[in-house]
Amino acid sequence: MKIKTVRASYDQVVGLPKPLHKKPKRPNLFFRTLIRILATKDLIPAHFTLRKEDLQGADREPCLILMNHSCFLDLEIASRIFYPKPYGIVTTSDGFVGKNWLMRQIGCIPTQKFVSDLGLIRDMEYMLKKKRTSVLMYPEASYSFDGCATPLPRKMGGLLKLLKVPVLHVHTDGAFLRTPLYNGLRKRKIRVSATLRCLLTPEQIREKSVEELDRILDEAFGFDHFKWQLENKIPITEPDRAAGLERVLYKCPHCLAEGRTEGVGAELICHACGKRYRLGELGQMEATDGTVEIAHIPDWFRWERECVKQELIDGRYLLDTDVEIGMMVDRKAIYMVGSGHLTHDSNGFLLTGCDGKLNYAQKPLASYSLYSDYFWYEIGDMICIGNQDCLYYCFPKQRGVVAKTRLAAEELFKLSMASVRGKSTV
Repeated sequence: MKIKTVRASYDQVVGLPKPLHKKPKRPNLFFRTLIRILATKDLIPAHFTLRKEDLQGADREPCLILMNHSCFLDLEIASRIFYPKPYGIVTTSDGFVGKNWLMRQIGCIPTQKFVSDLGLIRDMEYMLKKKRTSVLMYPEASYSFDGCATPLPRKMGGLLKLLKVPVLHVHTDGAFLRTPLYNGLRKRKIRVSATLRCLLTPEQIREKSVEELDRILDEAFGFDHFKWQLENKIPITEPDRAAGLERVLYKCPHCLAEGRTEGVGAELICHACGKRYRLGELGQMEATDGTVEIAHIPDWFRWERECVKQELIDGRYLLDTDVEIGMMVDRKAIYMVGSGHLTHDSNGFLLTGCDGKLNYAQKPLASYSLYSDYFWYEIGDMICIGNQDCLYYCFPKQRGVVAKTRLAAEELFKLSMASVRGKSTV
């Protein structure tokens, strides 16, 4: 899938008028039906099956639907589960670029990933209470890199208390393995299933604290798709199954070099030390020399996270790369404004460029995570920072930094929050 881009100067872009807010629309029945029909071409080959647990009648009234996020197939799965029930979809604002009218007809509610958005809460309330329409939300906000849940926003339990509606939970199995993000969303021959259950009733939400609700959400989104694959002995035999894996496993645990790994066929090769790892058919890493430091991909990713955290603590962490810059100030296009430079350290992000006209700084506490993606809309690997006025899409010229930067942003947020809390108790 591509996105509309336009070459423009920085001055032209900052002078564009900001779009006016529009209340979300109840999804059009024609488009709901069209999506349901189109979804069959992907769900039939995936042999999709659905299991419903005790719904306690929650699906008969407007509700909040929470679903784990693996790939584009998630939207088609939701259509299969809930059609003809109308529901709005909380959607990243760049999804509206070039197709604003269509997205509104489908019932999409725009928001900016990992940017504080009180307007989103008002829009969700409007859809649930005024339009009597359910709302589908992917609380992780981004596709999983390593097959495990990405961090959920804290105090999301407060949102549940504010909305006062039943919460349905959709958990999918197989969708991530069928088209993992690192693998360029190549389709594999994997069966996909989903489980639908009532996670919380309005009465349970009222009785529990925000912290208790957050713990329930964390447990519901505590999954590991590679572990599920191993336990259920689901083979992936595609010969290119490790292609792109360097986007996740960017650091070699044997020689500790970064940005030198490369996924080729079914192997991950470190070009620094020559070590070769093979991605087995059951999703485990196997070293071709008979030794492997870390076999489980999520464990490898967690080890990389710990390494980044230690770099931050020691004051050694630094992202310092040239980038191509895209800006989004409306929903007409992503405006490519030229080259710049992006740095990220313990002080946060600093983006400069456009002949010295662009100078944007973002502090560590601006967000608990980072909007980053692989081969974003077929342009390239991407890091996005910004605020309600403008989003900056940065395409690094340095190889293999997207995953590490997301990890660093998340760990820096935690360290900064701990520091703030420590000072507040003095």
